[in-house]
Amino acid sequence: MRKRQSKAGLLLVTALVALPFVPLFVWAFAGEWRFPDLVPAEWSLRGIQHLAEPGGRVLAATLNSLLIGVSVALASVVVGLPAGMALGGYEWRFKGIVIFVILLPILVPPLASTMGVHLTFIRLGLADTMLGVFLVHLVPTVPYTAIILTSIFAERTGDLEEAARTLGANPWQAFWYVTLPEAAPGVAVAGLFAFLISWGQYILTLLIGGGNVVTLPMLLFSAASGNDPVITSALAIVFALPAVLALIVALRYLKPSETDDACGFLGLGKVS
Repeated sequence: MRKRQSKAGLLLVTALVALPFVPLFVWAFAGEWRFPDLVPAEWSLRGIQHLAEPGGRVLAATLNSLLIGVSVALASVVVGLPAGMALGGYEWRFKGIVIFVILLPILVPPLASTMGVHLTFIRLGLADTMLGVFLVHLVPTVPYTAIILTSIFAERTGDLEEAARTLGANPWQAFWYVTLPEAAPGVAVAGLFAFLISWGQYILTLLIGGGNVVTLPMLLFSAASGNDPVITSALAIVFALPAVLALIVALRYLKPSETDDACGFLGLGKVS
């Protein structure tokens, strides 16, 4: 009975996630669709063909978004992992102040903070470069990654590490063979969130990239400001695919008990 309820809940979530994509798919293949028709009068592959056209720059923008997103996710985990271990695993003075400082980049309006970063990057020669966009994407992703990993390590007692040290393991061996495998699901969730935050960045990329670094969100916003819902819908489908795939990976390969702690602080509730 409980298993059936779990499957029913999963089907309901899947339906709710898929429902907003229905009009996008219809528009992406629409040739002529006028009000008040319920379905297009004509069908066309113009929107899908636009994705492969060299002049549309969709492939290059998608590759840029993937490269930046994956790099940002890896770097955010590398930076956020020791921060999460220190904040979640130990109690020390001024811990609350440190957490507040870590959260400042996402508490301050991004436009205000990015203007200051932009001036600094101009002096350093990082403006209008891929490296500059990569670095500025770390500003919103590292705080989220650090806080997610803080919640993971706050639930751990450290008994397994102490047992490993008692059996002769050095600190690095205890971390590599005990701590990291235990925290791997939480690290994966943190990396997924970092990737999705980077993937969806528009303002930061526009200001720091200066139009030289073109990503998929920039093409999507440009198409949405025009008057071509077919092209906009096709780009929106491509833009949404990583988020859907990330959700599928999280539900398929991560155990519910392991992901609950990582997602609970965001109000996502139980996965099962």
